[in-house]
Amino acid sequence: MKTLIEHLANYAAYHRDPRNIVTHFIGIPMIVLAVTTLLARPAMPLGDGSAHLTPAMLLYILSCLFYLRLSLGFGVVMASILALFLYAGAHIAAMPTAAWLAIGLGLFVAGWIIQFIGHYYEGRKPAFVDDLAGLLIGPLFLVAETAFALGLARDTRDAMAARAH
Repeated sequence: MKTLIEHLANYAAYHRDPRNIVTHFIGIPMIVLAVTTLLARPAMPLGDGSAHLTPAMLLYILSCLFYLRLSLGFGVVMASILALFLYAGAHIAAMPTAAWLAIGLGLFVAGWIIQFIGHYYEGRKPAFVDDLAGLLIGPLFLVAETAFALGLARDTRDAMAARAH
């Protein structure tokens, strides 16, 4: 199984144009929120019915295990961010069905359009076309890029950059 550096370097190789990276900071959160929203139904009651389990929760539990295996620090940040998305997605899913679907599908389509505009600037296809793990690495890449911009995780940044070139 690939390491954090290998995943980030592979993803970075598809994302060198700053315009593409900016579009990803917009499009990826839209797509993640869309998936969270659309998978927030059905909500299966647990125990006495005061708690619920959704397909989005199951997906994000598995995703967080993947992120934590790659890096404890990045994994904890991703788990925190995904918890916020679960919270927001649950509120959208509580809306009437037409609103839930319009918001979920609208975010999904708009997010992908923004992604493909970025890849037009990049002149290269999205990373997930060659490696489906890119669908999970995209959000992690944004967290890593944010950490790098804040001067954090410099060793990871340097190792990623060396391997991506």
